[in-house]
Amino acid sequence: MSLCVIFSHGQESGPWGTKITAMSDVARKMNCEVISIDYRGIKSPCDRVKKLSKEIANISTSVLLVGSSMGGYVATAASNHPNVKGLFVLAPAYYIEGFDHSLIDSISVPFEIVHGWHDDIVPVENSIRFAQSEHGNLHILNGNHGLTENLDDINLYFQQFLKRIE
Repeated sequence: MSLCVIFSHGQESGPWGTKITAMSDVARKMNCEVISIDYRGIKSPCDRVKKLSKEIANISTSVLLVGSSMGGYVATAASNHPNVKGLFVLAPAYYIEGFDHSLIDSISVPFEIVHGWHDDIVPVENSIRFAQSEHGNLHILNGNHGLTENLDDINLYFQQFLKRIE
């Protein structure tokens, strides 16, 4: 199966931050196409979801969505497209005030969440709640919201997930 991995960055980061760059290397080594969407200047989560959904619609191959923080919420909200085969999110902004929770109900694709115990921006309890309600895999690491000190673990989980999706 040909797979395109689409990355969605967080609210305050950019399309080629540390985590996305590291994970895109993993994806490329596994012969995946890689796209990282630039959401800078788009504050509204719903507008970001619309942008991602348009990108997915233009791709003819299977898609794996990856997102971090707000990008995790955005990727989850767009995961109902028929081309999407999986979802891998880092410290996703689930159950955050002002975000439309109905957009992330009923996930129908395999998904994994990686979250840091010491996250002071998005409570780890939000990911625990989501993983339980939607029956997904959850990896809790000894890290903070950025998870930049956990890149080796993230890349390992990501590589294993890619192998299962392909």
